[in-house]
Amino acid sequence: MKDFSKKEIENIKTLTENKQTLIWDSLNRKEKESVFMFSDAYKDFLSRCKTEREAVLYMIDKAKQYGFVDLDSEQSPHGKYYKVYRDKVVALTIFGKESFDKGFRIIGSHIDSPRLDLKQNPLYEEVDLALMKTHYYGGIKKYHWLARPLSMHGSVVTKGGKRIDIVLGEKESEPVFTISDLLPHLSKTQTGKKLSEAFDGEKLNILVGSLPIGDDKVKERFKLAVLKELYDHYQITEGDFISAEIELVPAGSARDVGFDRSLIGAYGQDDRICAFTSFEALLETKKPEHTAVGLFFDKEEIGSEGSTGAKSRFFEDFISDVIEKQEGQSTERMLRKSLIQSQMLSADVNAALEPDYQEVHDKKNAARLGYGICVTKFTGTGGKSGSSDASAEYMGVIRDLFDKNNIVWQTGELGKVDQGGGGTIAKFLASYGMEIVDCGPALLSMHSPFEIASKADIYMTFKAYAAFFK
Repeated sequence: MKDFSKKEIENIKTLTENKQTLIWDSLNRKEKESVFMFSDAYKDFLSRCKTEREAVLYMIDKAKQYGFVDLDSEQSPHGKYYKVYRDKVVALTIFGKESFDKGFRIIGSHIDSPRLDLKQNPLYEEVDLALMKTHYYGGIKKYHWLARPLSMHGSVVTKGGKRIDIVLGEKESEPVFTISDLLPHLSKTQTGKKLSEAFDGEKLNILVGSLPIGDDKVKERFKLAVLKELYDHYQITEGDFISAEIELVPAGSARDVGFDRSLIGAYGQDDRICAFTSFEALLETKKPEHTAVGLFFDKEEIGSEGSTGAKSRFFEDFISDVIEKQEGQSTERMLRKSLIQSQMLSADVNAALEPDYQEVHDKKNAARLGYGICVTKFTGTGGKSGSSDASAEYMGVIRDLFDKNNIVWQTGELGKVDQGGGGTIAKFLASYGMEIVDCGPALLSMHSPFEIASKADIYMTFKAYAAFFK
């Protein structure tokens, strides 16, 4: 066998090895400044948009400033349209140069996040305290939500049909809510249980008051005092909670993390990190080759169910309307032809390699903070159950696209085989026959009330989505 010189070996390495790039090593001073400026706007979005309804309002307000008009009501001279569905889903499009039968370029994300929802009959009193019952939404570790300040966001529809929006607990002057936790001195029985059994979902009840009304002859006077507060401030009665959607989320703003401020910690980064970056990328898109579409769904955290999830027919309805605006008509055949020719990114996060829990990851196939947007070929559990599994051909397309546009990117799986897993909206959109792959940044502490993201990854994700749209 031939002996190779050091120079020849280095050339072989350069030619054949796949070397990951740390984003910070690839940026110049001006680009680093852009990273931090972009992240400031992202933190503002996270702090203002803690529910799907709030995210939709934010996006529509800003889209209008960029010339987007309602798809159902106006004709846009620039081919920029948006459509809102049930105040929880929004889709936006910019018409491209190519006709519909060449397909669209679509990025889809979700704007719901794990949280606690108030039950329909939430208010009760116990041991002279007023409390409200909750039902957790999505995949959470229950103990994360104990003994921390929570704010209340949502909408109440009163008996006469009036909608009242509530945001309480975000300002320093406002009260917050919390779930009391058992003190360590009395936790012997609790700590002896398995983690999955130690915290009961029926005990995730928030404290809402302790001041009674009237004397001790008044029945349920602590509960009644809270009802009076609700009626005085919001004109809400106890029965109105039956027609309400009230979410309990972590109180407070998104924050910089670390001495160098290179990370962002906040609630709801799964998946508003992808929603914000793809939305901003779409706003910056001008005269794309293919019609660009941004989708922002609800209900992903519970399987994309219901009328506002990715399983609904909203997507088809929106694309049909887009084709009709472009061509003057839209048939079932035109819809199918356009979708099967489309390319899509399922914009969702992956799990970053946890420094203190590396054993749950396959380190050779784990995403890392600071190494760029993560292209996830498949998700699912066990034998890839519940995954669309992107084709080799489409992985090649995305790989070439990112390389040609100087995008720092990586690949990653969601943990070791048989360790766990998860799913995204990809499989539901893949059923239309289009090419699709999961693609988003990696997070630490995913699904916790304080998820961690790299500012460099956030900015690179924005650049990757912009390159895809263009």
